[in-house]
Amino acid sequence: MATRLSSREHYLDLLDKYDTWLFDCDGVLWQGDKLIDGAVEVLQLLRHHKKSVLFVTNNATKSRVNYKKKFDSLGVEAHVDEIYGSAYAAAVYISSVMKMPKDKKVYVIGMAGLEEELREEGISYIGGTDPEDNTLGSFSLANWTPDPKVGAVLCGLDTSINYTKLSKAFNYILRNEDCAFLVTNEDSTYPTAEGLLPGAGSISAPLRYALGRDPIAIGKPKGTMLDCIRAKHAFDPERTIMVGDRLNTDIEFGKAGGLATLLVLTGITKESELSGPNASPTVPDYVTNSIGDLRVLSS
Repeated sequence: MATRLSSREHYLDLLDKYDTWLFDCDGVLWQGDKLIDGAVEVLQLLRHHKKSVLFVTNNATKSRVNYKKKFDSLGVEAHVDEIYGSAYAAAVYISSVMKMPKDKKVYVIGMAGLEEELREEGISYIGGTDPEDNTLGSFSLANWTPDPKVGAVLCGLDTSINYTKLSKAFNYILRNEDCAFLVTNEDSTYPTAEGLLPGAGSISAPLRYALGRDPIAIGKPKGTMLDCIRAKHAFDPERTIMVGDRLNTDIEFGKAGGLATLLVLTGITKESELSGPNASPTVPDYVTNSIGDLRVLSS
């Protein structure tokens, strides 16, 4: 049973127990381009108490450098080395875990942020934002010559997804058993200020169905993301808490990594999923309505 936080003493207990605070962003700190009320003050409060603050997002549309620009525009203090996105984690996975040879390339279904992180890791890629692949024209194998250097297909959120990209990705994997099938994350939906849209998991779903094969997922709730953080930041799991709005990504990510978990109800997960006949089997350690509730600590 999750502990429902409701008093100043509850929040003081959290402040005392945890030194490292990992935050999801969409649905926790902001919704679209609108800040959650009190988010800035709470982050400032944690820094004032010498807590380590890190941001862990499955959003692969932006690089860490560009994601920092969003923090800046919303008035949220953040440093590039505090930001961990699934695009960055995917690039690190390809270069450091797969150790893909330098002469190999990645075929990308994704946006400019994903390409930027691949470039930063020295990884060659094709597809992505290339105008040749961003077309609504028909696709024919007769008019396509595959690049023999492609050693992996990496799929993230792509708001310009089309049949050409799916067909090329499908064939790279189908024709080469050594071609890795990777996804930045498996989020089914993507929250915006105006409502939900299909997420990165929905973009890769046609490939999974056509291939009859599951990809290697990099982002939350997979442990690859936590390994990426651990490689850069030393932390004690027993004194670390993950704050998120999704049970099946943020909270499962924290639990799998041996972290405490705090669910906020300003994003995807609703109250009805916490109890009753439709309750999720994933149970957070703590629940609060909003990250802004922690402002009570400054009073």
